[in-house]
Order: sequence, then C-alpha cells, then structure tokens
Amino acid sequence: MGTIKKLDDYTPQERKVLDPLYDVIDPELFVNIVDLGLIYNIEVDSEQNILITMTFTTPFCPMGESIIDGVENVLHIEFPDREVHIDLTFDPPWSPERLTNEGKKMLEMS
Repeated sequence: MGTIKKLDDYTPQERKVLDPLYDVIDPELFVNIVDLGLIYNIEVDSEQNILITMTFTTPFCPMGESIIDGVENVLHIEFPDREVHIDLTFDPPWSPERLTNEGKKMLEMS
C-alpha cells in the first residue's frame, strides 16, 4: 500500500503543485479531484520532476482518461519546463472517507 498524504502534510513546494489540481473537476461528480480525495501523494524529485500518485472513485471510471488529461494539462501550464508522471493506484481503493469537508458539502453529504 502506498503512502496517502494528508493535505496539511504537504511541503510548500508540493503545495504549489497541489493548488492547480483544484481546477481539475471530475466530469461526473462536478467536484475537484483534491476535495474528492483522489490525490494520494505528490513528490517533486531532485530534478524538479513531478510525480502524482492518484486514484479514481472506481477502477472502471469512464472519465478516468479525461481526469488524467486534466491533471497533465494544468500542471504543464503551471510548470512547462517539468516532467509530469502520474502513478495510478487502487491500493487502497477510494472510499467516501477520502472526501474533504468541502467535497462533502459539494456532494451534499455533510
């Protein structure tokens, strides 16, 4: 099982990578992928390359490719000189407990 970082645990450098991801919206749920809890980890290596570990709400997500394209697009706009790598994982699988309070409000689950 990979590491899942809490939003408060990101370094300032990782936070700069996280912030644009709030603009990536799940096209079925209409909630951004950060508040949905789809981002498990962000790493910036010594060469400033970006590695995103993320998941989908289901392994069979019909909009998965669109979500990954959104992640790549916002990060290439924000960091045009860096490589972006996305590691898709389902270990652990996503569950509603991953939602932030804001995500719950957006889904009217609070």
